[in-house]
Amino acid sequence: MIIRNATIKDVSAILSLINELAVFEKEPDAVDVTEQELLANGFGENPLFQTIVAEVNEEIVGMALYYYRFSTWKGKTLHLEDLIVKESFRHLGIGTILYKGFLEKAYQLGVRRAEWVVLDWNKTAIDFYEKSGARVLNDWRTAQIDRGGIIKFLQR
Repeated sequence: MIIRNATIKDVSAILSLINELAVFEKEPDAVDVTEQELLANGFGENPLFQTIVAEVNEEIVGMALYYYRFSTWKGKTLHLEDLIVKESFRHLGIGTILYKGFLEKAYQLGVRRAEWVVLDWNKTAIDFYEKSGARVLNDWRTAQIDRGGIIKFLQR
């Protein structure tokens, strides 16, 4: 297995993993992002995100996609948007290696905090993160508004 930074050639595999995650998270029709958007926003002149991938026998089997955030309390932080391992490759330690790779990036980049969101029903992930030393916060709630909601609010 090889862990490496993603390249333009990996975009199709990255999108495939994103779609697989959507199925796992019970939202198979929720993915709107395209390969072109991933290319433009992750591999252009000013990338909005970075990705590390896990490769087995020249096949991308997992990834960790992350980006900078800024905390008014902590300063520069790193947000792990998604850590995904193909279903047929789970329970082989690939997720742990990707997680470690993400935390190594956070350390190298000198951030004061790394953060991510985990679904409340994903007990396996919650247990893993807590055993790793992470705190899973129960008193904060994620808030989101989609494009339709933005437009509706702005038209008030």
